[in-house]
Amino acid sequence: MGLISTLGSLLIFIGLYGICTGFEQDTCNNYKTQFERVFSVPGDMAMLNSTLVSPDVFNITTVPYNITWYDSRTGQKMSNQTGRTLVHGETLWFLNATPEDSGEYVTILRTPFHCYMQATSLVVEPPIAGECGRPRKVDQSLTLGVADTLSCPLKDYINKLDSYNISSSLTWYRGCEPIVEGKDGYSYRDRTKISIKKVEEQHNSTHTCTLTFTLGGITGSVSETIKAEVTAVYSMVPQVHEPANEIIKAQMGSNFTKRCRVFVPGIGTHFIDVIWSGRDYIFNADPSDRVYTSEQRLSIQHSPKPGFWLERLLTVSELKEEDFHINYTCIVFSSRGMPKGYFTLLPADPNIIVPIGSMFGGVTVLFIICVVIYYLFKVDIVLWFRRVFPVLYTNTDLDGKLYDAYVAYPPPGAIGFTEKVETFALHTLPQVLEKACDYKLFIAGRDCQPGQAIVDSVEENIQASRRLLLLYTASTFTSKRHTSSTSSNNNNNFSKNINSKDNSESKTGDSSSSTSLDGSDEVYPDTRQQLECVAAMHRVLLEGSLKVVLVELEEITPAQLALFPESVRHLRKKQGAVCWWKNLRTRQRRRTCMRRREDEETGEQDTQFSPSLSPSSKFWKEMRYYMPVRGKRAVYPEKTALLNMKGL
Repeated sequence: MGLISTLGSLLIFIGLYGICTGFEQDTCNNYKTQFERVFSVPGDMAMLNSTLVSPDVFNITTVPYNITWYDSRTGQKMSNQTGRTLVHGETLWFLNATPEDSGEYVTILRTPFHCYMQATSLVVEPPIAGECGRPRKVDQSLTLGVADTLSCPLKDYINKLDSYNISSSLTWYRGCEPIVEGKDGYSYRDRTKISIKKVEEQHNSTHTCTLTFTLGGITGSVSETIKAEVTAVYSMVPQVHEPANEIIKAQMGSNFTKRCRVFVPGIGTHFIDVIWSGRDYIFNADPSDRVYTSEQRLSIQHSPKPGFWLERLLTVSELKEEDFHINYTCIVFSSRGMPKGYFTLLPADPNIIVPIGSMFGGVTVLFIICVVIYYLFKVDIVLWFRRVFPVLYTNTDLDGKLYDAYVAYPPPGAIGFTEKVETFALHTLPQVLEKACDYKLFIAGRDCQPGQAIVDSVEENIQASRRLLLLYTASTFTSKRHTSSTSSNNNNNFSKNINSKDNSESKTGDSSSSTSLDGSDEVYPDTRQQLECVAAMHRVLLEGSLKVVLVELEEITPAQLALFPESVRHLRKKQGAVCWWKNLRTRQRRRTCMRRREDEETGEQDTQFSPSLSPSSKFWKEMRYYMPVRGKRAVYPEKTALLNMKGL
């Protein structure tokens, strides 16, 4: 017996030596024994799979190869044995495992130029007496009070059988009892998982999944047992709240920071990692990099939903062109899944608020400047425009009017008459407006036809004039005037005087019997002056057919202005008056500044200086502004005929 044992040991040694010698001759790359061992029980099928057929070892798509399996104990080449073993490429099947099959099996893979070897361990253990399931168990946890799943570890078997086009079936057991679909909250999710609707304490037991199939003419099975441990500590699928698959715009060259914020529902803390990636690169938490991440921060939340928040910041110290048009992704690594959230970084739109605001501000300032300039230089601008663009204005020579303006002033003997007023009306006005400016004036004391009735003369010549220049002083409307009459309605008086004009023709020659503008007697001792005022105000305020220019020859105080007829005050307030006295005051002020010191010492009195007769002075510019425009645009014959009919 000892001799037989000695001879057996010698044969094993010689076989191993031969194998090793062959390996050495072929110079095989030894990948040692696989880390994962294959466990089985007597009567089950067992699958040993070599990992040498892999792109990590050689190019399996272009390089031909062959595989040989050896039993390391005997050195014998493994082959197909009916009901015992089946060699299928890189896979060695044991169709009915026995304890004697335990050991290491060597895979030799040869290519035309290389050789590779690897060992795989098979452990066949007897089951534990009185216990259902496998002696080796896989630990999996179930979360108490929520839905959870168990995964069968036989997925590699199923995939291999699928590659052979061999059908298989999977059965689940809890303890020794088979699990029925829909009973006790169990349901089959797919080929490898079973779900529990709500985990309870009774699920804290062993669960076995058994895969049944037919291979090599033998119908067999392989099982794996799971030790399910029910625990109250759990975590669910993480929820990425930020970024929310959005588009973010940022300014080139600016600093940019974006937060990845993840909520993990559950109780307790679990190993979950949050990373930022972009451009196929995972960013590091190194502040020296231009693009880096912060350390992961964790905060616990107890209500309204228990769980914890994870946060990690992505920072770009300076945005460059290469950072735009890229998806930056926040990835959460957990046992429950790998949810993601991303954002796309785009260049910011041009800031149009500043230029638009500047434009509107500039336009506003320009508008204000233009308004101020127009207000200050309105007369000069209008006169310049009339001179440069006369074709824009109608030719007034064809409107049927004979005079550009009717000059109304207090005649000799009338209240408010002075020599200065007469000089201004008969000499100053004609010298500038007629001679220098080529206007045609009607002046009562100069152009009246002898023997013509005053009423007819006033009516006809006012109707034949385009403007009426009303010259007045402080005493023109205030002498012998009662304060109580200032509130009367002058417009009605104007209409009354106009309507009764024909009945009073025989009395107009007597200047002492006239009626005032407001109904009081003896305010205007001259009938012409009264008729001029009444006709002018009637046409201005009631008909709107005539424009009156108020020419104020001396300064009017508020007390004096209060005694003016209401119509004159209204017209003065509405359109203003051209003030001759301002022109005199300005010239006197300039002359006073130029007077010599010795004149002041001699006490020489001021004298009345002659006013400026230049059409370019301020007063005469204002007069020209209110005078009719001498345009060059032709008037249509139909319009001229209508104007002539209106003047009849």
